[in-house]
Amino acid sequence: MKNWEEALQFRESVKPGIVVFTNGVFDVLHRGHVEYLADARKLGDALILGLNGDESATRLKGHGRPLVSQEDRAVVLAALEAVSAVVMFDEDTPRDLIGYLKPDLLIKGGDYQVNGIAGATDIESWGGGVLIIPFRKGYSTTDFLRRVRELPRE
Repeated sequence: MKNWEEALQFRESVKPGIVVFTNGVFDVLHRGHVEYLADARKLGDALILGLNGDESATRLKGHGRPLVSQEDRAVVLAALEAVSAVVMFDEDTPRDLIGYLKPDLLIKGGDYQVNGIAGATDIESWGGGVLIIPFRKGYSTTDFLRRVRELPRE
């Protein structure tokens, strides 16, 4: 995991290549996440992943989340082939981090609208792009947690 300054140095080292940025909690890593990150990485020369820290994840996902600590999530994500660097943020959105790193592409998954993505107008202001990769059907942390809660107790 890199701090913001190290992430910026990494971003600068990729120039003139295309740096892709995405972000999320990635609490319970599953196939949908891995395929999404692989697809995002294919769009550029490096993928920087902004990881919601524990406090940010709790505000976003609610009490009891994240299930996995920020350090553990960062180690697992950094080990993925598609991920070039992991950098944590504790704000409610990654907008400040995006403005600091100035990636070339901002990628989000799911049913977002570009105008509802934090940092989208910023990245477009310096000539970058914003893309949305649809969720993989059948792969959702929320659904996974629901199935775990429904397991019979012994």
